[in-house]
Amino acid sequence: MLLSRHTRRRDFILALGGAAAWPLAARAQQPAMPVVGLLSSTSPDGSAERLRAFRQGLKDTGYVERENVAIEYRWADNQIDRLPLLAAELVRRQVAVIAALSTTSAQAAKAATTTIPIVFLAGEDPVRLGLVTSLARPGGNLTGINLFSGELNAKRLELLREMVPAAARIAVLVNPAGGPQTETTLRDVQSAGRAMGLQIQVLDASTIREIDAAFATFVRERPDAVFVGIDVFFNSRRAQLVNLASRHAVPASFVNRDFAEIGGLMSYGSNIADTWRQAGVYTGQILKGAKPADLPVVQSNKFELVINASTARMLGLTVPDKLLVIADEVIE
Repeated sequence: MLLSRHTRRRDFILALGGAAAWPLAARAQQPAMPVVGLLSSTSPDGSAERLRAFRQGLKDTGYVERENVAIEYRWADNQIDRLPLLAAELVRRQVAVIAALSTTSAQAAKAATTTIPIVFLAGEDPVRLGLVTSLARPGGNLTGINLFSGELNAKRLELLREMVPAAARIAVLVNPAGGPQTETTLRDVQSAGRAMGLQIQVLDASTIREIDAAFATFVRERPDAVFVGIDVFFNSRRAQLVNLASRHAVPASFVNRDFAEIGGLMSYGSNIADTWRQAGVYTGQILKGAKPADLPVVQSNKFELVINASTARMLGLTVPDKLLVIADEVIE
């Protein structure tokens, strides 16, 4: 039986429609791409290496940004009081995991949700900070990496003393708005300073102007060296701090290599890029179904001493062989 031209045309159109529907059906079956919320107290400027490391950690667990995972970025640009608002935005966005990449970010994320998994970086004991109940079994919706930054204060003071062996008076610069980390820094440095027979002078700075004022005090009172406390705000002002230390010829010690790389005398602390990579790995594992409560807090074990030899020469210091031997990097 011959089909009419009209019938054949209708069947052809239906067949075409069915073919067009196939990709739509296939697309509908594909799961939605998971979204990770990245919450940082700093700004994207100067975080390129760390972001690369975070993405590498995700890649190590099978996730590549824009291929099978999306990342929503929230940067506080060093305005810590913005963190609760940014954390709340990520919760409203219903992200699958929040990567809170500083102590203050972690505290803001924890306050914002008890259900969304959170991977944190903490500058000191996360149990003491109230982020987890135990390092081995975190127990709640948070896990992460302990940078030990606070615990390294005494060691960093000792290394500064070795760099400036004649030092008797050390000025300690802290941010009074820095919360628990500032308290830990003061407690550790004053205790270690007493044990080493050093005179410790504390100066506060929580604004750009106050950093300038602190260095004006150093110029007047001439301490033998300056110990700059761990602080997100100080990290954002590293160029200012390094420039002032150079201009006034004050030997200064900092917490991470970002300072030594731009002319700071020396730094000692966790390898921050490596901790971001570890945070990326944990984020990927949680996307695959792991529960934060079952992932033990990682104890950062990559500490690095970086010495800027050209800055030492400019300050008239000879870097002791003992320090050269143990330094992870000497910048010429």
